[in-house]
Amino acid sequence: MTIVKEDYMEDEYFKGRGAQIKTGNRFLKAEYVTEHIEGLDEPLFSAPTTQIFYETPKKIVNKVTSPDLRMMYSSNPYQGCEHGCIYCYARNSHEYWGFSAGLDFESKIIVKKDAPKLLEKFILHPDWQPVPISLSGNTDCYQPLERKFEITRGMLKIFAQYRHPVGIITKNSLVTRDLDLLKDLAQDNLVHVYISITSLDENLRRAMEPRTASGIKRLQTVEALAKAGVPVAIMNAPIIPGLNHHEIPQILKAASDHGALGVGMTVVRLNGSIGKIFEDWLRKNFPDRFDKVWHQICSLHGGNVNDSQFGRRMGGEGNYAETIHQLFTISKKKYFAGKTMPPVDLTKFRRGGNLSLF
Repeated sequence: MTIVKEDYMEDEYFKGRGAQIKTGNRFLKAEYVTEHIEGLDEPLFSAPTTQIFYETPKKIVNKVTSPDLRMMYSSNPYQGCEHGCIYCYARNSHEYWGFSAGLDFESKIIVKKDAPKLLEKFILHPDWQPVPISLSGNTDCYQPLERKFEITRGMLKIFAQYRHPVGIITKNSLVTRDLDLLKDLAQDNLVHVYISITSLDENLRRAMEPRTASGIKRLQTVEALAKAGVPVAIMNAPIIPGLNHHEIPQILKAASDHGALGVGMTVVRLNGSIGKIFEDWLRKNFPDRFDKVWHQICSLHGGNVNDSQFGRRMGGEGNYAETIHQLFTISKKKYFAGKTMPPVDLTKFRRGGNLSLF
């Protein structure tokens, strides 16, 4: 797949970043605008470098109330994500911090260094009854900064110490760094890992998810986890008609061949500021197919690119949605027949940790 950028944008395209603009923040009174760009003596925006901000939250585990999400509790050691995935639904949450959902989301990263201590405090509450806690409910817990901070690894140590079930979803091969802890948790059926695979087309992947592991590397990660005895599945998401929907059979076959035990999917939805960010990206990267892709995304959501209706927002509706779901269902039956993720064991939890005598 060839990516074509409009000529006049060549010098302005920020390589290594997904978003190319800073969108307005609905919580701020002032914002940057470009209506009179000719009046500036220098560019309004330049390629951003990553900035780190430290947060000291009072809690790190959040209850998930959405009826169409399987997770009941989630935890995010980072806010913002250097991966820069152009479609990421978490971009809107960056506005709560006073930042832009565009370039700020992937260049201004909020780090919660006390996350392991807060997790331990949470699960040791006398009233807590163990259920799986998902890492990366919002942003990727194995994004590039994790290599430096090792906050996710610290949280896994807490889960292992108290034999508490945990779920992980990531698109970074860095998860294999923690195979020692994951193997330990897997021995007691205490962990599920989901690897997100959106495309095996490297040209598309580099443009759409610029700082993530390649599709091949993610398949190798699936294989490494499976060989280590760690239950692993994939998320083929989001499905974007006109860009990656045709890859569904190929991705599911490859994932199954590499040891994945399960697969899930969602269709793209562009809520809030993401619509403007994605539209700008699509025009700059795929001007020749912009109208086709944009109209097909709208067809998934009743003529809009966004949808917040529970039970419908993840799967879409209409002819294109039906075609996508049929292709996914047929591929899943073909490549994942007889495969399933093992249930987690909630009985192994011990409040005393490894030092308990009871």
